[in-house]
Amino acid sequence: MLEFFTAQINNDHTRKAYLNATRRFAEWCAAHGIGDLASVHPFHVAAFIKELQGQFSPPPVKQNLAALRMLFDWLVTGHVLDVNPSHAVRGPKYVVKKGKTPVLTAEEAHELLESIKITTRVIRNGRELEEPDLLGLRDRALIGVMVYTFARMGAVLQMKVKDYYVQGRRSWVRLHEKNGKEHDVPCHHTLDEYLDAYIAAADIATDQDGPLFRTAARKTGTLSGNPMWQQDAYRMLQRRARRRHQDEDWKPQFSGDRHHGIPEAPQQPVGSRAASRRPRIAADDEALRPAGGRGFPGRGGKDWDLIYQHPRHISSGLKAYPFE
Repeated sequence: MLEFFTAQINNDHTRKAYLNATRRFAEWCAAHGIGDLASVHPFHVAAFIKELQGQFSPPPVKQNLAALRMLFDWLVTGHVLDVNPSHAVRGPKYVVKKGKTPVLTAEEAHELLESIKITTRVIRNGRELEEPDLLGLRDRALIGVMVYTFARMGAVLQMKVKDYYVQGRRSWVRLHEKNGKEHDVPCHHTLDEYLDAYIAAADIATDQDGPLFRTAARKTGTLSGNPMWQQDAYRMLQRRARRRHQDEDWKPQFSGDRHHGIPEAPQQPVGSRAASRRPRIAADDEALRPAGGRGFPGRGGKDWDLIYQHPRHISSGLKAYPFE
């Protein structure tokens, strides 16, 4: 079993989820008097899945079934079992055409970014001085990358310093997506300011192979050399939201989903100062898909306007729906 979870599953999150599913099934078998894997039949797996359907929504039930199928496939390949008892079992049907993740309006995203304090006052030699707040600059840059690039939190946290680079006359970020995929996305000029200020204050420009977003060194106000975990980023987002809005019902939903369905804000005239600093966001998930297919929306079309209001914000190397 150790070989299955270490050699067969590469993704850490998948490994953890499949381990939990396997433990759940083992506990169910023990409770029903099934002592060995050879005694497991399709009706046992079907009964287990049916019981899960009364406890969980369809996605986690399908994940449990996928874990069992993969485990039993590996056992059949290793000649431990003759047949896979889970192949004949069908899971619940689940079809999603539009995401249900709660969203931020453009105004809320803008207010959240502007509310983050990026300076702090310190007293040195009897004088009060203003210095950069490393944690504020880091948090603003992290949220800015997600807002301006539609990136998953997991992809942003995997970025290294070298993944923010200059090519030609503009800056780019390289996002490391699932299955080893890499997406190079052009940076909005406001995102340039956020990242440049953070990297300069943290003095990490020379550490090209180091993580871009790092954990805090306890309560010293400095950063360590370790990358942030998703749990750290989630807590940071909730903390920043509470500081901006005392109403705790309002919370930013930058989840691990493939994209953020942030609704469109009232359009400002292209070229205006307010429009140039406002995050460019899409009306919904479907807006990121061009009507003509999976290609890239034509310049001047409504899909283009929903993603970026100015054609210089995108290049021919960027797909219209880059994070699938």
